[in-house]
Amino acid sequence: MADDATADRARFTAMTDGTAEDWAAIGRAMQAHRGQHVDQILAHLKMLDDDHAGFPVDRLEHSLQTASRAHRAGRDEEYVVCALLHDIGDLLLPAAHAELGAAILKPYVSEANHWMLANHGVFQGYYFFHHLGLDRDMREQFRGHPHFEHTAQFCHLYDQNAFDPAYESMPLEAFVPMMRRVMETPKQSIYKRPA
Repeated sequence: MADDATADRARFTAMTDGTAEDWAAIGRAMQAHRGQHVDQILAHLKMLDDDHAGFPVDRLEHSLQTASRAHRAGRDEEYVVCALLHDIGDLLLPAAHAELGAAILKPYVSEANHWMLANHGVFQGYYFFHHLGLDRDMREQFRGHPHFEHTAQFCHLYDQNAFDPAYESMPLEAFVPMMRRVMETPKQSIYKRPA
């Protein structure tokens, strides 16, 4: 007889043998953990604290400044959460940090905001690539894309200027309810039934 820990688990050893009852048990187990992904994302975001990587402010403060500037400019919560998490990949995936933030938020955000997240690294390069011997106009490859200006504006208004040690950022705790609301229900997912 199964103990309490395994009583409500799927019984298959290969998915080809799974039943509707197995998948219902998995669904109940996943529902019990609903919202914990936000806690995991917050834990990773906090890892950016005190990591300056040579910048005037640490990476967490940069993220807070970017989000604070967007919030104070009246941007909606989805945009503000994108601003907060845009550089979350700096430590885990430094060679492609923008893509990681975009992947985390893809199910929860608009196509425009997802594209902005995925490509902001190239657009941000306009402000410094020439100092590294790279093409600062690399973003021009996207000229004419429907989300070009949206992304260029994000970098100009909120990202490239968020390195000010004197700026009074909102605390991380102010953004947590926004994160929970934005990431509560996926807008798009292969696991979401069509409406």
